[in-house]
Amino acid sequence: MYINGYDHPNILAGQGTMGLEILDQVPDVDAIVVPVGGGGLIAGLALAVKTMKPDVCIIGVEPELCPSFTTAMKYGKAVHTPTFPSLADGLTIPTVGVNALATGGPLIDKMVTVSEAWISIAILRLIELEKAVVEGAGATGVAAILAGLLPELKGKKVVLPLCGGNIDTTLLGRCMDRGLAADGRLINFNVVVSDRPGGIAELTRTISNLGVSIKDIVHERAWVRTNTFAVGVRILAETRNRTHSKELFKLLRNSYDDVQILGFYDSPEDYVAGNLQSSKFESVEEEHPYEGNVNIQYNHDSNLGDIQAGEVDSEISQEDLSIGNIQISTKLAEKTSKVSSRLS
Repeated sequence: MYINGYDHPNILAGQGTMGLEILDQVPDVDAIVVPVGGGGLIAGLALAVKTMKPDVCIIGVEPELCPSFTTAMKYGKAVHTPTFPSLADGLTIPTVGVNALATGGPLIDKMVTVSEAWISIAILRLIELEKAVVEGAGATGVAAILAGLLPELKGKKVVLPLCGGNIDTTLLGRCMDRGLAADGRLINFNVVVSDRPGGIAELTRTISNLGVSIKDIVHERAWVRTNTFAVGVRILAETRNRTHSKELFKLLRNSYDDVQILGFYDSPEDYVAGNLQSSKFESVEEEHPYEGNVNIQYNHDSNLGDIQAGEVDSEISQEDLSIGNIQISTKLAEKTSKVSSRLS
């Protein structure tokens, strides 16, 4: 007998136990932000939570490349939605469950979609700050918060289920690289330097003195047409944050005549749109060492709201994700992952 993994009534009932656990551990929760694929999790959770506490806000998050539940709510029925490869591959369900839609549709307060860049950044933040490996599907709730899609949650207690850690190691590496690039911390540029002995050494010394890490370097002579005694050096480097990247570009342009910025983005939105920033480094404020938790500087450029999560019992490890003025509870991740794995 076939049992639908996200639309069978018993599956929906089982998913609802997560809602009961949330209310048991965070009784004064204001909102729950839930990843949405086929709709089974949010439907069962919404029914359980709204039955016990109707004033709790239930928000669903989907990847932009497969907004199937949003489309279904718009048309009032489950319809086929074109889907494309996404980092949140666990949510790319082209047609949502009819039972999930009928159960959860009337109870969901809001649906939002997040870009691939923000999903990458969410995975990166969870690894760096929370030491938690979460797959793209499970990180969409964090992505929605980081992207500023839910400003109404400022100052409220929010629960974000991190429901899934099944991510391929190769994909995880790609997510981290994309997250660093979207965050302005992984940059790509080309500098034309003297081809005489010491030319490249002087360039790398300049970069090293600024505290920038070189990830890859390639030099090319054939395509430098301006000077026979020059060499083009293409560098992939990692910086602390966008301010650090801009300071590097400012220093390079002061030291060399031919500097091309091949990969740098002012924001994740620019990364999504492919808007390279290559001419905005003429006047950059001096970089000052950050005093305090070194991880916070990684998000130094973000302007985030104040969202504080509630308390949970001692059965789950006490770990919070602190980003700027945001404090998000991830204490339900362990139980959520176990429940999800048993029901899948």
